Amino acid sequence: MQIAVTFRHMESSEPVKTYVEEKLAKVKKYIDEPVEAQVALSVEKKIRHKSEVILLAKGITIKASHETSDMYAAIDGMLDKIERQLKRYKEKIKRHKPAGGRDWTVNKTVFTADSIDEGHSEPTIIKTDSFHVKPMSVDEAVMQMDLLDKEFLVFTDSNSEAINVVYRRKDGNYGLIVPQI
Repeated sequence: MQIAVTFRHMESSEPVKTYVEEKLAKVKKYIDEPVEAQVALSVEKKIRHKSEVILLAKGITIKASHETSDMYAAIDGMLDKIERQLKRYKEKIKRHKPAGGRDWTVNKTVFTADSIDEGHSEPTIIKTDSFHVKPMSVDEAVMQMDLLDKEFLVFTDSNSEAINVVYRRKDGNYGLIVPQI
């Protein structure tokens, strides 16, 4: 496991860094793949101690943060949140048996708003990404969207093999877009 610890608005402390590394090593039992952790520890106004972590593993990104008046308590709270998310993820993976569906690759294009506002007939492309869309159930897609902290997720339905979109509605519920072929 690769762990990068960043200190913001505070002196770097080797005991705190060692404490974070020891605690994050316990998370390894929930996930087998190579894991990369980025931890940011910060102090604001000398009383607010905040710890944030982003765990990157094969196919999964998990984020958590916790804020208290003690740095060690903030680290413990953050790690409790990560462990709960990983336990939930591992349980859902155990229950889910992936179907041998078709894999898709989707291209994402970002346009500049200026090109549309100025009355140009063609918007200007500023960024294009390609990403792999894996087959999964709707429940797994919602879980993955929550873990990634995204507003929507494009996925292939493992039953119909159609590309679907699950999104978070303004009222806190989820929506599902299913194409009609």
